[in-house]
Amino acid sequence: MTSSEEYGEPIIRDKRRFDPNTGERRDAPAAGAPAPGEDSQAGPDGGTQVPPSGAGAQGEGDELAAARAEALDLADQLARAKAEVYNIEQRFNAFVKRSRELEAAARETGRADVVEALIPVLDDVELARQHGELDGPFLAIADKLEQLLATRFGVERFGAQGEEFDPNHHEALMHQADPEADTARIAMVAQPGYRRGEAVIRPARVGVVGPE
Repeated sequence: MTSSEEYGEPIIRDKRRFDPNTGERRDAPAAGAPAPGEDSQAGPDGGTQVPPSGAGAQGEGDELAAARAEALDLADQLARAKAEVYNIEQRFNAFVKRSRELEAAARETGRADVVEALIPVLDDVELARQHGELDGPFLAIADKLEQLLATRFGVERFGAQGEEFDPNHHEALMHQADPEADTARIAMVAQPGYRRGEAVIRPARVGVVGPE
């Protein structure tokens, strides 16, 4: 506000288009531009108001910071999701492995049970063979049974006269000392033994001759 406006004095504005002293044309103010002496900011009546210097840059900085924070949060969520997927895959793989191991163990147990149940039959077959009572169709059936157990179930008979005594595979029912023997050997087989691979199903029951 000018001093004239402050004290209520009349204000005279020269709106002539030509300067009376020079005769030159005065330039009109650009549209929307404030006239000389007028404030560049409009009042609260809705006029144009020039924003303070730096306000736009500050707003852009805030938006950029918010975008970066959101990106970091999304990256963290993605990392957590990947870790959870990895854990699920590991648990599933462990479950599959364990299931296969249990299935194999159950299958092995079933085979061992079948073989163990047939051992008395094999004993009868062996006794009949030793006494010459196994002939004709019974001999063919016995041979087929022993062949099936050997090829499909891996059953092997062991324990023969003259074999070296092995306490892991043989059970000594009697022992006879022989001063000239340097190692214990099987002299008599009461019952043959059976094994599947390295697993002994039943040890051979034998009589042993060896050093004292």
